[in-house]
Amino acid sequence: MSRFTIGERIGFLHESGEAIIINIFKNNTLLIQDDFGFEQIREEKDLIKIYGTDYNLENSAVPIEKQQVKSKNKSKSLINNKQQNSFWEIDLHVDRLLNSYSSLSNTEILLKQLHQFKDFLQRAKNKRVQKVVVIHGVGEGVLKNEIRSYLAKQENLEFYDASYLEYGKGATEIRIWYSK
Repeated sequence: MSRFTIGERIGFLHESGEAIIINIFKNNTLLIQDDFGFEQIREEKDLIKIYGTDYNLENSAVPIEKQQVKSKNKSKSLINNKQQNSFWEIDLHVDRLLNSYSSLSNTEILLKQLHQFKDFLQRAKNKRVQKVVVIHGVGEGVLKNEIRSYLAKQENLEFYDASYLEYGKGATEIRIWYSK
């Protein structure tokens, strides 16, 4: 059974562009029509769902349902607020964000992690938190690269590797400046 449906808008995992699904075949391939009107046959694994009209990895948001969110503490918060606003920390490891994720593709997991990161960063800015630590893990570096690409386009902040002693190689520290 396919995770896609006929008529659904999709994007390409390794290239730009969008298409609409015309037909779904049993061998995990799809017949699609791209934005130029050309029909192609593509494998499911090379396609991603589009969750809006302005899709790209930087502004996509796949919301996490509230019942799926879990954390270490009883307040169900993804934020570890250390010493009353001295700094905030978020752990984006998928097992910290979702109870069940085996049915999700790597891209869907990445989009959920990015959504949580962006929401977390905005909340930190709203509370005027000056230091934020994002634990993204080491892995292949895809999440780290997406986070840092996003941060590079933001104003009034700087970012760098967090303390190796405390976090190893899998975290980014962000310093945010505010006007008085």
